[in-house]
Amino acid sequence: MNKKAKMAILAIVSSTVLATSVQADNFKKTDDAIEYRQSAFSLMAYNFGDMGAMLKGKKPFDAQVFAMRAENVAALSKLPLEGFTPGSDKGDTEALAKVWTEKSDFDAKMVQLQKDAAALSIAAQADDKKALKQAFLKTAKNCKGCHDVYKKD
Repeated sequence: MNKKAKMAILAIVSSTVLATSVQADNFKKTDDAIEYRQSAFSLMAYNFGDMGAMLKGKKPFDAQVFAMRAENVAALSKLPLEGFTPGSDKGDTEALAKVWTEKSDFDAKMVQLQKDAAALSIAAQADDKKALKQAFLKTAKNCKGCHDVYKKD
């Protein structure tokens, strides 16, 4: 890996850690927190689904669009954690109570998602489809792993 790529990874990881450590309770109502995180996850799913369709051959692969989608997912992955405020386990949510009772594990999984999404964004900039697919699958595995533990079916 060249020096430029290493510096880019360091910058993304640093901003990820900063973004998650500066969580604030900016929501006046728990419904607002729920809507915020659900909106972020919906946007992530749209972008992630488009990349998956390209990798599966369900739509033509476009490197520029893929890179844009990967960059979007990396940016969006920083948003949902802020919406998991105390009390936002009540309401129209599919989040299980375990999110709050196992908060440190949940937070660690969300930070790992951010790191994986950042690595996917960097991989999307290179001309190595094998590395790109591996980064995509790693990010997808992280998403599913969190859903399996912390989300209602």
